[in-house]
Amino acid sequence: MAIAQNTKKSAPVAPKTFMGKAKMVGPGFVTAATGVGTGDLIAALVAGAAFGTTLGWAILLGSLFKFYFTEGIGRWHLATGKTILEGWHSLGNWATGYFGVYSIIWGFSYGAAAMSTSAIMMVTMFPIMPLWAWAVIHGLAGLGLVLLGHYKLFEKVMTLMVGIMFVTVVGSAIILLPDIGNIVSGFVPRTGGSSLLLVLGLLGGVGGTITMASYGYWVREKNWEGKSWIPMMRMDSAVGYIITAIFTLSLLIVGAEFLFGTGIEINGEEGLVTLANLYSEEFGSFARWMFLIGAWSAAFSSLLGVWNGVPYLFADFVRMVRKNKADPGHQVSKEDKAYRFYLLWLTFPPMLLLFFGQPVLLVILYGALGALFMPFLAISLLFLLNSNRVGQGFKNGWVANSVLVASVLIFVILGAIELIDLF
Repeated sequence: MAIAQNTKKSAPVAPKTFMGKAKMVGPGFVTAATGVGTGDLIAALVAGAAFGTTLGWAILLGSLFKFYFTEGIGRWHLATGKTILEGWHSLGNWATGYFGVYSIIWGFSYGAAAMSTSAIMMVTMFPIMPLWAWAVIHGLAGLGLVLLGHYKLFEKVMTLMVGIMFVTVVGSAIILLPDIGNIVSGFVPRTGGSSLLLVLGLLGGVGGTITMASYGYWVREKNWEGKSWIPMMRMDSAVGYIITAIFTLSLLIVGAEFLFGTGIEINGEEGLVTLANLYSEEFGSFARWMFLIGAWSAAFSSLLGVWNGVPYLFADFVRMVRKNKADPGHQVSKEDKAYRFYLLWLTFPPMLLLFFGQPVLLVILYGALGALFMPFLAISLLFLLNSNRVGQGFKNGWVANSVLVASVLIFVILGAIELIDLF
């Protein structure tokens, strides 16, 4: 079978100045837009409503963890020219097999959740169609943009989404005139009577899971190669998680300033609609629309990021499985049949769940495999980036190793709690 090859672009020169790097930031915007979904917004709102700004430090620390995950993935790509799937495959067939099983179950479940979450916001703003219809439209829109558009268009759309989220979500926090002293005091680590589970959830829930593994493919789309691009890549991923932290802190502030002490609870995506209505009562319909547009941007940009990025991972998985037959120099692209299969898998089979709900077994498998993914990613980065698979200048320093080890401990505890809850 003929395998499509990427057309090799002329390699750009890595920028040296701060402004030069700032002009080339792109995958970081994509990472921020993909990683910050409504789940992160809801977690921050719940924390703010229950405990004020006390847990702001947990959001910052969670963003730091995810930065080192993403930076590690980008550094692996620049050091070796290989994808993270190739790195996992070098650890053994078990790692590749785990990802393959997880990606199929995750894609089926996530596809339905992403479409319905985007639809909840849209049907609230424009109640002209039922929720399932808006969900289908969002899924097809994501499919069309990925299939018909190129990476530059995708990056521009995601950057626009980040801009909309910044204006609306951060603007929603600013109009509440928060107490700066309370915000700063929230950066001092303490629980303030909150549960360990809530603290761990904020640490572990800031900015995506499996989507972080797509970062190397977005770096490759920019044609960044070699050690000279490491400073650029670090700045790019740092921008992504600074934006992520600002978004999530803004929702913590909204919860703290608007809901703390009121007894009002935010439950699920519908809770965001409730909050938008409360905003309307307090500040008028413009504030309501602003908040809903921000929540929709968070939901739909996450859908677009997954629709574009995760099929690369699945196509790479297929390439690893059929390695003996594949061209070893082949780089997966949107033209690969496996990429398109997974894109369709994200879009159409999950539409059935919009009507019938998620089967109990699927929920259990999704939760169990998902609980293992973050510690798996952290441990694999520790192995790969401290080994002779990468040159000396690319290996982890003591800071990166310390952060990854700490994240392993936290994510193992989180995973254990989730597995206990499942069974």
